[in-house]
Amino acid sequence: MKVVYHEDYNQVYTSDPAAESGRIQAVKMALRGKVTFVTPVAAKKEDILKVHTPDHVKSVELEGVYDIAALAAGGAIMAAEIGIKEPCFALIRPPGHHASSGSAWGFCYFNNMSIALEKLKSEGKIKKAFILDFDLHYGDGNVNILENRGYVTILNPNSSNRNEYLKNVQNDLAKTDADMIAVSAGFDNHEDDWGGLLKTEDYKYMGSLVSETARRNRGGCFGILEGGYNHRVLGKNVLAFIEGLETE
Repeated sequence: MKVVYHEDYNQVYTSDPAAESGRIQAVKMALRGKVTFVTPVAAKKEDILKVHTPDHVKSVELEGVYDIAALAAGGAIMAAEIGIKEPCFALIRPPGHHASSGSAWGFCYFNNMSIALEKLKSEGKIKKAFILDFDLHYGDGNVNILENRGYVTILNPNSSNRNEYLKNVQNDLAKTDADMIAVSAGFDNHEDDWGGLLKTEDYKYMGSLVSETARRNRGGCFGILEGGYNHRVLGKNVLAFIEGLETE
């Protein structure tokens, strides 16, 4: 499977946990020899401005993180475009699901998912999208930007019971007819990360549900990295999700 990755994602661009040294390297080491890495380019400013206000873009520039944030958005776009034809994962950072049109928090700057889906939709490459956001934290940016645009359904699973959590994912995916299944893939709800709920095999299971749904709807699927902060387990969790996406 193709995994979108750029050496610049290894930069320590700020002091938050999403930028911590070794985070992206830990995932790359777990995936080495098992995937094909492909290199993205930065998103064009015109694509970023379809989602974000000029004032917000200016604030990201003033913070000195525009280049890496635009490169992450470009990685999401590449994964989405590949995802039309085959499953794809974007090993990118900074994350994006806490970025709204005019503001951002939670280690995010630009909303990678929204930028990617808006580009596909505006170019007529997709009709409807379903976002599964299994990050520990509610993806308020995804919701604020996309929920009222008429073509996107968003699921942020919310249960402290592992079996119920996975059942909710299964049930909602079973109901969608979207031709693009997109995943804001945060791995911080793992039993050895901040959330303490999910097991590694659960990510493979959710990946297989995503793949199965895309095939049923004769559409595509892709995932982009959001949270996940325990470097010891992050790589194996991402690999498990990718293995699920590859399920035939």
